[in-house]
Parts: sequence; structure tokens; C-alpha cells
Amino acid sequence: MIMSAFLNVNEIKEKVSLLDLLKKLGFTPQKVSGGEHFFLSMLREEYTASLCVNDKLGVWFDHGGAGVSGIRSGTVIDFGLAYWYPSGFQEVLQKIVAYANLSIDPSTSMTSGKVKSERPARVPRYGIERMEELGSNAAITGYLDSRGIGSVARGHLYEIYYSVLDNRDKLRHYFASGWPNENGGWELRNKYFKGCLGHKGVSFLEGSAKRLCVFEGYFDFLSWRVEHPKDPASVLVLNSLSMLQTAKARAAKFDVVELYFDHDRAGRAATEEFVSDLDISRDCSWVYAGFKDYNERLVQDIRSGKIAFDRSGLSVEVGAGLER
Repeated sequence: MIMSAFLNVNEIKEKVSLLDLLKKLGFTPQKVSGGEHFFLSMLREEYTASLCVNDKLGVWFDHGGAGVSGIRSGTVIDFGLAYWYPSGFQEVLQKIVAYANLSIDPSTSMTSGKVKSERPARVPRYGIERMEELGSNAAITGYLDSRGIGSVARGHLYEIYYSVLDNRDKLRHYFASGWPNENGGWELRNKYFKGCLGHKGVSFLEGSAKRLCVFEGYFDFLSWRVEHPKDPASVLVLNSLSMLQTAKARAAKFDVVELYFDHDRAGRAATEEFVSDLDISRDCSWVYAGFKDYNERLVQDIRSGKIAFDRSGLSVEVGAGLER
């Protein structure tokens, strides 16, 4: 192994097992459950094993919180950055390689005995120009109202103004409602676009330490909030079913977990997996039976007059025969 070689990040992620690395660092899991390995966190002081490693997925999450680095989840490289904090990125990569006794493929790191030049960093094709509170953009407000969530959106959603370089390197300007995720990305939604600027991640809103409500999409969470404006539960929004494993790891510390996933093949499969792996969880999607998701049912209830709003903006169910 040649330590001076340029270290290939993807190769390290693929070849280094975090479980093996922890073993070589002298750490042993306190328990194993459903493929999850729980360690006493080595990133801070604790007495209950809360650092969870899923070796099959190559990810970890510290339920008890972040250490001094501020990092509490991610890949083996994120763990290295947290464990050897405040060491620099390249130094951490070298330490991972050394402890894992990893042989770097010469074809990806060295050429004729010389250090291979790092490829130029890819120039981002987008940029966030500014972020504002809701209310100044009628198109965004109108869209949120059409989805039935305008009354609860403020404080959860923001107006995001951003630019994108198209294939001809022409700068185009856009706007959308948006909300942050835990990996530093911004999830965006408007009438014509649904996507993410930056890294995909879950969104968490802290509430009760005992009860967690898990939603597939943020608009479904806000639809639930319309009907439950004072519910104290903690909320976790996946933003994508690719975040399912992360969500399960986060949910494990709660006493009760309520699931509100879509009524499609992927959503039902995710619900079944979640309930199977965590017996504290239960499927609550029956509240929008007959509809794809919570928001679709909310929109229909508003259109049909079943739900209206009082002067404070709170939703009220309209009873049969009552004047509105």
C-alpha cells in the first residue's frame, strides 16, 4: 500500500467495512438486532449503546446525538471524520486505509510511480440565490393553498430562489417552496417541479421523546398538521423511500411509531418492512384509505366541503347539514 497515493473515496466506501474498522479500533457491539449493531458511542460519553451500524448498507447513526464534530450519521468516511476530529479529510482517509489494511488499486491511485492528479471538481450546476419567508410570492402561496396546506406552511416551508445552468451553460432562474433536510440539502416543490438541491436526507422535527410520526413526503406531514395542529409528537419525513433504513434507525429509540406512507406498491412494501423490523411501529395510513396519500385525501375533503378553516386558519370538520 502506498500512503502517498491519491485515495479513491468510492473505493474506500466500497471496500472498508465499518464493523471491521470498529473491531480493529478496539470496539465491540453491545447488542445485535435485525442486522443492526449497537455500540456504546465512542464519539461521546454514554452508558447505553446508541450508536447503530448497519454493515449491509454501510451506514451508521448515533441516536444519542453528535459528538464535538457535529457529525452523527453517514458512511465509514463520515465516521472517520467524527472519530478523528479535527483531522483533515485526506488525513482521515489515510487513517481509515491504515487501520483497515486496505490495498489501494494502483490503477486508480498511481501512474508510473507518480501520484495521479485528482480530477477537477465538478462545477455545481445550481445555486441558491436567496431564501425568504412565505408570503411575497403569490405563485408559491397559491400552489400551497391549492394543496390545502397554506394555513400551516409558514415556519415549515420557505420561498427558495435558485438558478440552474442548463446543458448550454445558460443560467436559468427559478423559484419554489422548500424545506431543509439533515444532510444540508434543500427539498423543493412547486407546481411543475419536485426535487432536491444538494444531498438527499431526512427532515426531523423534534417533539415528544416517546412518540414519532413518520411520513413519506413533507406535504403529507403538513396535511396531517392541518388536522392535528397541536399534536406534540416528533415528526420524521423521509423525503424519499431511499431514506428508509435511516428512518428505521432513528425510529428505534421511540416507544410508539406511527407510519403514514403512500398507498402504492413502494409505500406498502416500505410499511410492511418497517412494521416487521420495528414492532413498536404501526400502519396509520388507514386514515386516507381510498387515496394515494394524506395530501390527496385532504385536498378532496376541502373541495367537497368536509373540511373548512376558521378565522385563525385552523381546520374544522364541517358536519352534515351545518351552514358554512
